Amino acid sequence: MKASLFQPLIIRSITLKNRIAVSPMCQYSAVDGFANDWHLVHLGSRAVGGAGLIIMEASAVSPEGRITPDDIGIWKDEHIPFLQRITSFITSQGTVPGIQLAHAGRKASHQSPWKGAQPLAKEEGAWQTIAPSAIPFKDTDPLPEAMSKNSIIKLISDFKSAAARALQAGFKVVEIHAAHGYLLNSFLSPLSNRSTDEYGGAFENRTRLLIEVVHAVRTVWPHDYPLFVRISATDWADGGWTIDDSVVLSAVLKNINVDLIDCSSGGNVAAKIPVGPLYQTAFAERIKKETGILTGAVGMINTTDEAESIISNERADIVLLARQFLRDPYFPLHAAKNLGVDVDWPNQYLRAK
Repeated sequence: MKASLFQPLIIRSITLKNRIAVSPMCQYSAVDGFANDWHLVHLGSRAVGGAGLIIMEASAVSPEGRITPDDIGIWKDEHIPFLQRITSFITSQGTVPGIQLAHAGRKASHQSPWKGAQPLAKEEGAWQTIAPSAIPFKDTDPLPEAMSKNSIIKLISDFKSAAARALQAGFKVVEIHAAHGYLLNSFLSPLSNRSTDEYGGAFENRTRLLIEVVHAVRTVWPHDYPLFVRISATDWADGGWTIDDSVVLSAVLKNINVDLIDCSSGGNVAAKIPVGPLYQTAFAERIKKETGILTGAVGMINTTDEAESIISNERADIVLLARQFLRDPYFPLHAAKNLGVDVDWPNQYLRAK
């Protein structure tokens, strides 16, 4: 019996050759949203390394949706050709290419991490951020502008257009980013959403925008291709979004053709998070067991045994690795050897198998 980690997973018409996915990781290496050789080599090496699924980093659906000026974008057709080059190479290695569509909301207009990670100054090209309510993420951040109905309509249209471009670019999985305090996540939480219109207040109102984005994306994203949503399963803060809320939301999303919930947490408000190995896996397990939707576990999954235990114990359907893939682009090949599983290597590397 092949190890659980290397059992294929079929989602709609797409088959993942194993349960190991590369989690979206911002590289802060784009200019005007354009992917380049860095992204090709970064993602391509993980495909050579045997990942079943690679989800490209948070890709902004509009220029003002970028966290930093160095973020990847998918807001114009000119972005498509180089993305096609990346998806073509990933696909050639038997790996499924995915992309995360995102808007940073009130956490936008910042410097890249190694440039200081501070809000951009005017002379650095700062732009007006937006949010459900005029509440900054940090007291020292510029005040975001509360979104109007017209700006909400534009946002939904931007996600829809980005998904259509993702299809043209050759991606087979789209993930909608509704986690980590970015725009869609900030609508979900009562700590960041104080709106009094149909997008604020009750649970049904706070989840309305995400649901409308999902519906819009599904009008252009093929029925036979998977659609994921990444959520922060909890704010880790009193009075905020909870895992109970996430279970209810996940059931709703399942009913509107979302296939998998990528279960992260935090990032929306300052909170003390008990970070440690597998610290978010329980969220994926609970959502999977209580709703029946597929889930992805993410967060400090660093070893073969940890990854295998999550899948074999049916705590989640895939594991998404981030920092471990930065340390080891060939993690799947090494995990297969550790588990005694024979997997295909690239022909060019067979002499080292």
